[in-house]
Amino acid sequence: MGVHIKQGKRLVTPFRYDNVGSFLRPERLKNARASFAEGSISEKELKQVEDASIIDLIQKQKETGLQVITDGEFRRSWWHLDFMWGLNGVSKKTIDQGYLFNDEETRPETASLTGKISGENHPFVEHFSFIKSYEEDGVVARQTIPAPAQFLAELQRPDNIKATEEFYPNEEELVADIAKSYQTVIKDLYDAGCRSVQLDDCTWGMLVDPNYWKSRHDDATVKGISELFLRVNNLSIENLPDDLVITTHVCRGNYHSTWASSGGYDPIANILFAKENVSAYYLEYDTERAGDFSPLQHVSEDKLVVLGLFSSKTGDLEDKEAIKARIGEAAKYVDIDRLCISPQCGFASTEEGNILTEEQQWKKLRLVKEVADEVWG
Repeated sequence: MGVHIKQGKRLVTPFRYDNVGSFLRPERLKNARASFAEGSISEKELKQVEDASIIDLIQKQKETGLQVITDGEFRRSWWHLDFMWGLNGVSKKTIDQGYLFNDEETRPETASLTGKISGENHPFVEHFSFIKSYEEDGVVARQTIPAPAQFLAELQRPDNIKATEEFYPNEEELVADIAKSYQTVIKDLYDAGCRSVQLDDCTWGMLVDPNYWKSRHDDATVKGISELFLRVNNLSIENLPDDLVITTHVCRGNYHSTWASSGGYDPIANILFAKENVSAYYLEYDTERAGDFSPLQHVSEDKLVVLGLFSSKTGDLEDKEAIKARIGEAAKYVDIDRLCISPQCGFASTEEGNILTEEQQWKKLRLVKEVADEVWG
């Protein structure tokens, strides 16, 4: 069983097989970060370890056959907060409670405002320049950053709302400054040679779970919140160069192999899939918590879908024929030539990483490539 082989080589991102971004941190990097935190090594010494670890990672990505390289988020602690801390007017803050996942709680850190927001001189631009130097023919360097909606949601957390309203009593001004700061960073990334930016966005993954948004937003509706998130995302990526590919990744939480929410895409499909001005969606689809494929009928015909059918939370390998059958199911709603495949999320959304080994991580990605080769040729 499975889908018919189809020729159709992708020449720009996303490619037929891909990875969402983050990789398990090697022990030498974890040790160096711990040593830096306790003050026993300098920032320069930490950077040397980071550089060496990233060079090794890039080589492994190429050897695995990935056509997109990233730094694996090796210079970050979090998939999202480090980017926010790099914006002007934002600082790191320790709070009473971390993010709540299934049976686990994260470190209690957040990003809080200390002034008006702007995006000049963001450290991620230099981080990208390092990866860019390892591009080669057929291999593209990508920068992953949290979506503008994710930043907005962080600033509106109960622990942050007072500081946010101190500097932005008007929500429209807040949305405008978030968009402007993202425009600045993305333009600087483009000038550094970046042609592939991925916006990681858990806000939609939370909105599909009524237990989440009802507790966080009282009587506010999914539709109203979705339209706000759509607006800030679209404002942040409007009028960008035509050769800059902007994609987005949606999941329901990925921390130490646990998850944060459940629910199909139905409640947000006609907003996110039909109206967000991205080129492609990387979508969690590795478990029944993501629902069926029918919401994909709302994806506008100019966009691609990367099916996250493989789990980055476990080292167990998926059954190839079962994956092919699921690709066939999705193709009922989106033409197979507009489909690609990947894990549902990165392997280490935070530096703690998921519960599997590095070798299992690479075996998983080799399997993704094998399935893509058999399906699309």
